[in-house]
Amino acid sequence: MSQLAGIPELGVILAQNSSHDVGVRQVAALSARLAYAMMCFTLVWGVLTATGWVRRTTSRQALRSGHMMLAVMTIAFGSLHGFAFIFVTDIDFGVVKIMVPFAEGGFARHAAGIIGLQLMTAVAISVAVRRWLVYRHWLRFHQLGYLAVGLTVVHAWLGAAANGNLALLQTAGITLVVPVITLTALRFLPPRLLTKVGLVSAEPAVQPVQQDPAAPPNPRAGKVGVSVDNERCQRYGICETAAPEVFQLVEDGRLRYDTSPHAQFATQAKAAARCCPMRAITVQERGVK
Repeated sequence: MSQLAGIPELGVILAQNSSHDVGVRQVAALSARLAYAMMCFTLVWGVLTATGWVRRTTSRQALRSGHMMLAVMTIAFGSLHGFAFIFVTDIDFGVVKIMVPFAEGGFARHAAGIIGLQLMTAVAISVAVRRWLVYRHWLRFHQLGYLAVGLTVVHAWLGAAANGNLALLQTAGITLVVPVITLTALRFLPPRLLTKVGLVSAEPAVQPVQQDPAAPPNPRAGKVGVSVDNERCQRYGICETAAPEVFQLVEDGRLRYDTSPHAQFATQAKAAARCCPMRAITVQERGVK
């Protein structure tokens, strides 16, 4: 990540570096690389946790704790990377320049890193106070973490190019970024497409009820009964995407759903049950009373 690119007489400054400044810059460079790696791991783990794709590995609480731990490490290493330059003696990097984008003639790539780290910090703080926030609003704010990652990646790559370290980032950076981009893209793909490519089980979560052939026609035939296990449901909203006429996330974060939707919505309800990553939805066909 860039710190000195674009500074006049950079070659002279580097030639006059004291052993102290060399050590500070090494700390800053190492913490930057660790922050970059932790950031990629945080996003990957967050996507896997949010979609439920690793739910069989351990408990939900352990998954969330792991995600939060990686996020805290990202912020810690990122902060160390930035504030290390306060201790550089051959050039003035004050607290204002490190914390305020474009302050004192800062570069755009510096601003991207500052804003990215500040957004990550704000998102992490919002997790701690989530219980006092409207769930839907908190979820939208939490998604700013994707923007923070994007800004930080821009900061890292532009800084590496400016400082002549692009070859290192091309080797290690692409290795980390490719799975992150892939999983993030999958996070926002339509549930039906996820089912089609096999990332979500296509087995219908339906419990058919046999109808007596001798019984008279039942007006309820073709309808379905819908139930949701509140212990499993994590309110990801994938069911709402698949069947908006049946499932809706309300303002306070609760899931509202029609327990007996019209027959024309039965297919959508079954699709929502198939796409639910937590397998919280059960759809039962109503052939008889």
